[in-house]
Amino acid sequence: MRIIGGTYRGKKLYSPLSSGVRPTADRAREAVFNILNSRLGGLWSEVALLELFTGSGAFALEAVSRGAARVCMVDLDLRDARRNTALFPKEEKKLKMLGEDATKLPQASEKYNLLFADAPYHKGLSEAALVAAYAGGWLAEGCLCVVEVEKTERFVPPVGFVLLDERVYGLARFLFLKTV
Repeated sequence: MRIIGGTYRGKKLYSPLSSGVRPTADRAREAVFNILNSRLGGLWSEVALLELFTGSGAFALEAVSRGAARVCMVDLDLRDARRNTALFPKEEKKLKMLGEDATKLPQASEKYNLLFADAPYHKGLSEAALVAAYAGGWLAEGCLCVVEVEKTERFVPPVGFVLLDERVYGLARFLFLKTV
């Protein structure tokens, strides 16, 4: 695993130690970030990212490399994310970690305008996490959301979200949604 673009392009990340972590493939992450760059108009300095089921933290760290203002990584097990964020000491003030169940988030103290969720496949956790983030006040109005599911997995956007686009890369399907 490595950072695909931005300031830290090419920087290697640690592979997950946790057996349940399934990182998004570099090529798929690159494609998703190209789409996000277009949708965001390249204004990464205005991005506050909430990453649910962060695992290794690769998606959040990619956003920081591209200039995101701040990121919050949420997962029950943050060991892999901590190992990788330690590789970015200059970005420490931008990085926040929360050891919580993404489907049962507490009330938010900050809002985020970009969300990425990569829940374990075929467990129905993506929809539950979106509902929790929305209900808990984590998402800014018009928040752009990217949800990764297995390509054949059933996904129904919860109330408050509208599907904008979807793309398939290998075994993964990426759903682009927006809060309404």
